[in-house]
Amino acid sequence: MPNLKGLVLAGGTGTRLRPITHTSAKQLVPLANKPILFYGLEALAAAGVKKVGMIVGETRAEVMAAVGSGSAFGLEVTYLPQEEPLGLAHCVAIARDFLGEDDFVMFLGDNLIKDGIVEFARSFSSRSSDVVAEILLAKVPDPHRFGVAALDGDGRVVRLVEKPKDPPSDLALVGVYFFDATIHRAVESIKPSGRGELEITDAIQWLIDSGYRVSSKQISGYWKDLGHPEALLEGNRLVLEDIERRIDGELDEESIVEGRVVIEAGARLVRSRVRGPAVIGLGCLLEDAFVGPFTSLGENCELRSSELENSIVLGGTSIVGVGRIEGSIVGKKAVIRKRKLLPRANRLVVGDHSIVDLA
Repeated sequence: MPNLKGLVLAGGTGTRLRPITHTSAKQLVPLANKPILFYGLEALAAAGVKKVGMIVGETRAEVMAAVGSGSAFGLEVTYLPQEEPLGLAHCVAIARDFLGEDDFVMFLGDNLIKDGIVEFARSFSSRSSDVVAEILLAKVPDPHRFGVAALDGDGRVVRLVEKPKDPPSDLALVGVYFFDATIHRAVESIKPSGRGELEITDAIQWLIDSGYRVSSKQISGYWKDLGHPEALLEGNRLVLEDIERRIDGELDEESIVEGRVVIEAGARLVRSRVRGPAVIGLGCLLEDAFVGPFTSLGENCELRSSELENSIVLGGTSIVGVGRIEGSIVGKKAVIRKRKLLPRANRLVVGDHSIVDLA
């Protein structure tokens, strides 16, 4: 797969994941205690990509600190600032000098493709000479929420429609696109959409309308756009399914660990039970606690006299004496505790865009 570069989009603001993304880049929200973005970078490296251009926006400092030079992934990362979110095709325009005349794969940094993109990269590198682009598609039950492709009998893309009221198919664009240098001419030829952005779907449609061949491949494994809290929890469950048991922390004689559980170094369990799949991060303290399946607890968290299941808890959080919590996402350094003083009532300090369900 010679000269296949990567273009990773890590500049979005993550409005659908607020309030978590008020203080953190959405691409760095963890699944099984590893940032979403890292899974994409690993997928690119496995596909033979060596050089990656990464589009970064207002969260660039955090993203750059997390990814660094890219050497940890076997990649060489070049950061490409986008001052305003002006569309996916605008990202291609920003990366023009970095991409040169090379083929490249564009990858949305908040997508999870469980089986990676190795076979698709190989397919594009061995494509017929008339194919200038290849897009990845997945069948979805609600195509009206996505960009949707209409295909001919050979899998050739004939039309793209963004969030159609009457979808021409149930095949959604998954956010991974392979292009040759012809896409630059397309980006230069389109106009901003009604929302003021240069849409990659418009650029691909320009290729089709100009007589170029755009092929497609369908993902058979798991794909998820992780932009919603429910999808994030589902992605966490999926990743946790593949973990292997490893216990580097400390357990007292009354603590029990069941199934595929990772307990990182420095974590301590006191009179507690963890039932996998689950990950307990570095330096956590569990005391008189239960952690149920499909839960990831970030580093230096405290869980006492409480139960937690099917949840994502970010680092530095304290949960004390609150009974059972499930199906939840808790941000960094949050404090959740039982009020001891009378009168007994729920007392909340809740940020913008929060969701609170009280039993």
